Amino acid sequence: MIEIVDPNDRRAVRNKDNVLELYELMINKKKSEEGTAKHLHAKYIQHNPLIADGSVALGQFFGKITRERAGARVVVHKIIAVGDWVWAHVNFINLFHDDLADTGIAGVDIYRMDADGKAVEHWDTLQFVGDPKNSAPMLGPNIPRANSNGMF
Repeated sequence: MIEIVDPNDRRAVRNKDNVLELYELMINKKKSEEGTAKHLHAKYIQHNPLIADGSVALGQFFGKITRERAGARVVVHKIIAVGDWVWAHVNFINLFHDDLADTGIAGVDIYRMDADGKAVEHWDTLQFVGDPKNSAPMLGPNIPRANSNGMF
């Protein structure tokens, strides 16, 4: 994982660590409600249209996924933290099905953190990872990759 954070910016370091622990608890350890209660402000503002506002809503959303999908996990590839802002480049795997061949969904999550190190607002952009023969499943099925750069 690539981390970009000024080690002298204690607030940024704490915020980065909190976001990493949020992912670990919420998805990898399948303790969604615990993770969101610990690392999100109760009035968390969500900009993803699939999820309601509030820490409880995000905990319930990922709680349902991780109960239904034994293979659900997230891999953080890059994380950047500056002051109250954290950006994470991640791969969400098996969120919608349990499939050993799942290449996942690439995401860039943006968090605004409060003075206590809790996420108060979140934006994301998501893209199916695909493979060499199917570069954009669902969006443009069976379209070969135009380059070999990969998502991460």
